[in-house]
Amino acid sequence: MIETPRLRLRPLREDDAEALHAIFSDPRAMRYWDRPAWDDIAETRRFLAKCIDNPPDQSLEYAVERDGALIGRVAMWKRWEVGYLIHPDHWGQGLATEAMRALIAEIAARFPEAQTLTAEIDPRNIASARLLARLGFAMTGLEERNFLYGGTEWCDTASYALALRQDE
Repeated sequence: MIETPRLRLRPLREDDAEALHAIFSDPRAMRYWDRPAWDDIAETRRFLAKCIDNPPDQSLEYAVERDGALIGRVAMWKRWEVGYLIHPDHWGQGLATEAMRALIAEIAARFPEAQTLTAEIDPRNIASARLLARLGFAMTGLEERNFLYGGTEWCDTASYALALRQDE
């Protein structure tokens, strides 16, 4: 468990399905994710089960709680890609930045072998680009029209990296 001034990051649990589904089913939250909003909570449950089953030496999956309520998720997967998803009701308050700072510190402490973290976003997501810049990430590449969102819209991917350590 990780505490910040306003948040608590804790491992995801099966009973998080309803709260996570409120995020995954919101078209605003999912607009720049890798797929449109989910209609069926069964899809959220499958996703959650996969997150919970990820090996802890390869990934970190945290629920983001504020005042005891789950408002989002931050994670590291594929050794060393990171990401976040916060319910739109909580946007614009610096909560994603606060949660990601805590996640990055946890990764640096827990995985001394980690040299660089990566992140990918839709470059139209200006708020996420600004968040990554605040955290010290730099854009490292742009792939145009490399994924089909919802089977109807070709989108681009911007890649970012953050150096945690320099080789000594």
